[in-house]
Amino acid sequence: MSKKHDIIVLGSGLAGLRAAIEAARHPELDVAIVSKVQLMRSHSVCAEGGSAAVMQPNEGDSFELHAWDTVRGADFLCDQDVVKRFVEEAPKEILLLEHWGIPWSRRPDSRIAQRPFGGHSYDRAVFAADKTGFAEMQTLYDTLQKYNNVSRYDECYVSSILTKDNVFCGVTAWDLTSGEFLFIQGKALIIATGGACRMFGFTTYSLTATGDGLAMAYRAGLPIKDLEFVQFHPTGLVPSGILITEAARGEGGYLLNNKSERFMEKYAPSKMEVAPRDIVSRSEITEIEEGRGFPGPEGLDYVHIDLRHLGAAKINERLPMIREVAMKFNFIDPIYEPIPVRPAAHYFMGGVHTDINGATPIEGIWTAGEAACVSLHGANRLGSNSTTECLVWGKITGDEAAKYASKQKAIPSPPKAATLKDEEARVFRRFSSEGKESAYALRRELQKTMDSKVGVFRTGPELQAALDKICDIKQRLPDIKVKDRGHIYNTDLLSALEVDNLLDLAEIIISGALARSESRGGHSRRDFPARDDVNWLKHTLAYYTPKGPRLDYIPVTITMWQPVERKY
Repeated sequence: MSKKHDIIVLGSGLAGLRAAIEAARHPELDVAIVSKVQLMRSHSVCAEGGSAAVMQPNEGDSFELHAWDTVRGADFLCDQDVVKRFVEEAPKEILLLEHWGIPWSRRPDSRIAQRPFGGHSYDRAVFAADKTGFAEMQTLYDTLQKYNNVSRYDECYVSSILTKDNVFCGVTAWDLTSGEFLFIQGKALIIATGGACRMFGFTTYSLTATGDGLAMAYRAGLPIKDLEFVQFHPTGLVPSGILITEAARGEGGYLLNNKSERFMEKYAPSKMEVAPRDIVSRSEITEIEEGRGFPGPEGLDYVHIDLRHLGAAKINERLPMIREVAMKFNFIDPIYEPIPVRPAAHYFMGGVHTDINGATPIEGIWTAGEAACVSLHGANRLGSNSTTECLVWGKITGDEAAKYASKQKAIPSPPKAATLKDEEARVFRRFSSEGKESAYALRRELQKTMDSKVGVFRTGPELQAALDKICDIKQRLPDIKVKDRGHIYNTDLLSALEVDNLLDLAEIIISGALARSESRGGHSRRDFPARDDVNWLKHTLAYYTPKGPRLDYIPVTITMWQPVERKY
């Protein structure tokens, strides 16, 4: 079945909804949102702590200070022109959400409240208790209802991005609700499909975060940038991995080892628990490896985050969901007991390579949010910058795609029918396989490999062993047997397709990490512990080839600050 729309938005998280709203402001355009899940089930609802923006320039904060914090936090691998644009646009998005009705938490004088976050030198994180992402998503969803030129394809798995002469022409999709295979034509595409941290076993991410958009973009010929930089959040709840927001530390929580010591004093004395995430995560793993952690299940040794001194009133006002999560999943009330935590895979600093407007090298395709690497976060993202990034570049890409689509007289002609039939055959080919491999077992092997060998600390031999294992799993993919042969809500087949995507992206991460013989931000090599600006102050680009990623490099844009030693 064939459908036509002017603009197709892949993904319904913060970046996707913000892009769709901006595009829909052009009433002459027909906008479609295509999502693997129902609209309010995107992973963005899990964002908890806040969204960074300069809201009080008369009280000590400034665009320059926010930019400096971001550049230093990124270990100088971010593009500084991008950072400048980000900090200047961020407050506008916060105020726009305010006008659209979001329930921001308030100061006693009724102004928007802000809290401390890791790596920021000012209390800059705007928040809605500890449910910021949900409040932002609900506000965007409500605002979207004003527009009657937006169509929704909920629970549709997009399998490929189609181009013709380096120009976007459409996507193929499997409608899980009906079983139909769709070809959706369009003038412009915005990829806003989020990250892929479900390649790790211990992660804060939803089960749906399997990097589908990234993998499709990669196979369509788009370069993937800086994917070796994976952020580990310091406080994943043990053993589930559920996020314990950085706001818990921003509100004054302590990290304690098994000697009841606030160990961050040894690693980042000026920032303590609100140091950047890469530093806190490495500090926790060091404490655990040196015997100052607590024994956990299945090797998940941990440290404690202690909120007891904050008192019941503050916990219930500022961190109600954290209390609820701790009680429901660990039977711990943080008013009276500390919470067990350890670093969990949390975010990709890398993504589809874009310019400052979110445009990719293929005409008609833009990318926003975690799926994109506009190069705001460099080697390490500061907490609370990501949700704001989704809003800022959601708006930018929505506007850019709308202007482009408005100028196009017609939707590009579709590819040959044979191409569409080949893609449909590729998606459903496992129905004919009688192999003995299980997609679920292969995913567990992948996750075990990534957890043990591509974690907070890395070494060359471990990375090579991980790459060898990934190649072994990829060779076994054709032997996956899908037991469910139906086309409607076939989660068995969906899991097999997701494993394909996760393996491609894992191969990019490991290849980039093996090549980068230095330590910078979230990429910490024990065999190359120093940062190397002479050889490695550059972005990695990974291009698809049948034999694996081909790596290339481009320079970092430096406009304001030259790299200096990073201290906290």
